[in-house]
Amino acid sequence: MKRRHLIQSGSLVLLLGTQEIARGATILAVRVWPAHDYSRVTIESDVALATTQKFVANPPRLAVDIEGIELNSELRELVAKVKGDDPNIAGIRVGQFAPGVVRLVMDLKQPMAPQVFTLTPVASYRHRLVLDLYPAHPVDPLEALIAERLQENRVANAAQEAASRAVGQSSSAPTIDPLGDLMVRQAQKAVSPAAPMPLAAASSAKKPEESPRTDRLIIIALDPGHGGEDPGATGPGGTREKDVVLSIAHRLRDRINTTTLKGNPMRAYLTRDADFFVPLQVRVQKARRVQADLFVSLHADAFFTPQARGASVFALSQGAASSNAARWMADKENKADAIGGLNVKVKDVQLQHALLDMSTTAQIKDSMQLGGAMLGEIGKLGALHKPRVEQAGFAVLKAPDIPSVLVETAFISNPDEEIKLRSEVYQEQLADALMRGIERYFSKNPPLARNRTT
Repeated sequence: MKRRHLIQSGSLVLLLGTQEIARGATILAVRVWPAHDYSRVTIESDVALATTQKFVANPPRLAVDIEGIELNSELRELVAKVKGDDPNIAGIRVGQFAPGVVRLVMDLKQPMAPQVFTLTPVASYRHRLVLDLYPAHPVDPLEALIAERLQENRVANAAQEAASRAVGQSSSAPTIDPLGDLMVRQAQKAVSPAAPMPLAAASSAKKPEESPRTDRLIIIALDPGHGGEDPGATGPGGTREKDVVLSIAHRLRDRINTTTLKGNPMRAYLTRDADFFVPLQVRVQKARRVQADLFVSLHADAFFTPQARGASVFALSQGAASSNAARWMADKENKADAIGGLNVKVKDVQLQHALLDMSTTAQIKDSMQLGGAMLGEIGKLGALHKPRVEQAGFAVLKAPDIPSVLVETAFISNPDEEIKLRSEVYQEQLADALMRGIERYFSKNPPLARNRTT
């Protein structure tokens, strides 16, 4: 009888213990990552959190009930973490809805398509509850580039007209060609959004002897690595890779946007223009969606010892990596999705993985030429880690129709190189070198001369 009583008591203790664990979750941190692409709210805890959620369309808001916790100061911090310039979240309200249940209500600025999911511990993170808020009607990135370029043309034409009036003359010069065949490519994309557009100009008015011209925007996709929940590598002085590469991308964007190649304006498109996470496959998808002519992923290397130094450039490999170091680097960079927080339940993940396996020999050949041109220019700034373009299976380089390279700008784990990476002077010099590399590549590989796979 005594033994039976002890067993029953033990069972009761175990049951109570399970309930106490469920109700005793500790909130470790809360974070809000605003961006035009989407806004993310992350709640990190010592155990996994169970939730139920309901989305209300009018007015748009998302209610999430978090079970097994009590309202605390960390959750209250969410209210103040939403800034007025958040493109998607108007505000957050939190309250104790019931014993052991906290209700979180997000008031939204526009119709949204929310995703709520959990992440298991990885790297320095414990359990994470993630609330991603995607606009129900996202802005088409190619249309945004078109609108941006058209606005620049209006400003330039207005200035030209004003200058002509100032000297008492009427301007007979033609207005700046607004977009050339980019408009045609946009129309084609509307018919077949997944298919790459041809590089050749679509204007029937062009003469055969004018064929070297492309009469269109030349689009360079810049991909600042990591972002949001994924800081990338951190230097001994606390410098974060995600911040450095975004700054370099902004500087390179400014150079690209003011460059004309044989009469054709260039335009940079950033896969992320702020501090937010972008899955690797989405980075490739974005570049293809704007029909980019080149894809340049920017990173800052790190190693176990502080002695490693120098810049590197990588291209895709269809087979084995060109070295053990290249394979190690690819494996490290390909883990970004796990750290950044990928929702593996998204329906088209398998489709996208299939797409990213369509790498071609032609793409790799062009990528090696682009990488060589960039490496030659970067080498003028200082030591290179490797004197040649390395190859490995980087997921972010697997666009089948876009020459793609990954640039490791320096070793952020090296104290001296960390200081350089933080320096505005070095960032400017690096942006200049990358720009010269792009121009060198196009001098031998004009956009019109390349064919794309469909």
